[in-house]
Amino acid sequence: MTTMAAPAAFDTRALREGIERCDAETLLALYAEDAELRMVDRKTQPSHPLVMHGREEIGAMLDDVYGREMTHKLEQVVVQGDHAAFLESCRYPDGVRVLMSSMAVLRDGRIVDQTSVQAWDETGPEQ
Repeated sequence: MTTMAAPAAFDTRALREGIERCDAETLLALYAEDAELRMVDRKTQPSHPLVMHGREEIGAMLDDVYGREMTHKLEQVVVQGDHAAFLESCRYPDGVRVLMSSMAVLRDGRIVDQTSVQAWDETGPEQ
C-alpha cells in the first residue's frame, strides 16, 4: 500500500510576520526558486506589467520595498488548495498610503506565480 504525504501548506504566519516586520528574507523564503511575480500599477499597466523571474529578482524587489521607511500590514489572507490571495496596506511617514492585492499559485507550499495590483494615493496624505 502506497501512502502519499500531504502537500506542504502555505505559511500564512510567515507571510504576516514578513510583511509586518518588514523582513524581506522571511518573505523570500515563501517563493519557489522558479517563481514569477507580475506587478501592475499606474506605471506598469496590465499590458506591460513589471515581471520578475526567480528568487534573485524577487528578492531584490522585496529588499527595496521592505527597506523603505514605511509600515506594512497584512489586512487579509485566504488560502484554498494551491491558491492564495492577500491584501496588504502600507503607509509612508508622510501619510501616503498604498494598497496591494495579490493572487498567487502555490506548489509545495511556496509561491510559483503571483500577480499583484497596487494603488497609491495620488492626492497626497490625509489632512
